[in-house]
Amino acid sequence: MSAGLDLASIRSPGAVEVISTVPAALSRSEWRPVVRSPEQLRLHPAMKELGRTGVIDELNDAARLKGHSVPEQVLITTNGTILAGFGHLRLAMLEGWHEINCIEYPFSEDQALQFILTHHQTRRGWNDFVRICLALKLEPYFQQRARDNMRAGGKYKGLANLPEAQHIDVREEIARFAGVGDRNISNVKTILQTAHPRLIEALTDGRLRINRAVPWCKLPKAQQVEQVTNYLWERATDKVISQSIGRPKKEKSNLDFCAVLDALQQQEGRQPGSVIVRDGGRLQHTIILIGQNLLTGPHSQGRLKLA
Repeated sequence: MSAGLDLASIRSPGAVEVISTVPAALSRSEWRPVVRSPEQLRLHPAMKELGRTGVIDELNDAARLKGHSVPEQVLITTNGTILAGFGHLRLAMLEGWHEINCIEYPFSEDQALQFILTHHQTRRGWNDFVRICLALKLEPYFQQRARDNMRAGGKYKGLANLPEAQHIDVREEIARFAGVGDRNISNVKTILQTAHPRLIEALTDGRLRINRAVPWCKLPKAQQVEQVTNYLWERATDKVISQSIGRPKKEKSNLDFCAVLDALQQQEGRQPGSVIVRDGGRLQHTIILIGQNLLTGPHSQGRLKLA
């Protein structure tokens, strides 16, 4: 561990010792400006494994800063691991830049991940699930720190596993770096162990929340896929309905109502399950959404009277 890093105080013999991730905690001699080519830089292994960098919004920010006289600097470690500035790096690659101004810090892989998490807690695109998945990669590091601290306090008598109290300390540190409550750490562990990849994908990109996904993890994988598919479909439908009823002016329908009902009935007869009826909840109106297949299909064009 670098001598210039500010260590957090040890709360108890089993507490986890962590580094301060604020750059100012380093002395000026321990970070330095450098110039690197994009090919010399890399994602942290934990981010590469997760497949999520949240760079889309950062790329937009970098594009807006493109014309500034002082370009944004990318923060990196001595081995080229990117700490911050993912969007600027992506912009540099798209623009074909050969050199990027960087600030280099002497962080280990574990220290680098702590910095990344702290820096991006409030950034757009880094939702709770993404941050927890990244923070869980620090679990072995925190567990080892807890063991070392217990040994230093004379209370670790060769036990192979951490006592429950120290497990709680480790979970608290993971939650702190992820910026979430302790309970969500256990929930995400359950999800990662039992969830179908479709659930994890929806959680990663923010279409699904942790609390909704946890009960589904008790179901067989096929039912999990069914649940998430129906949920995402309903969300998309609700969005369309909200946009439709939220229009300031009522638009007169250009479809004949009786013809629509007749077409729907015949469509369901030909393809059972192709017409779905669902409760509109608190909606004060009955809204029928017609898919393009019904409007343009060979069986419907003659009956639906389009204006």
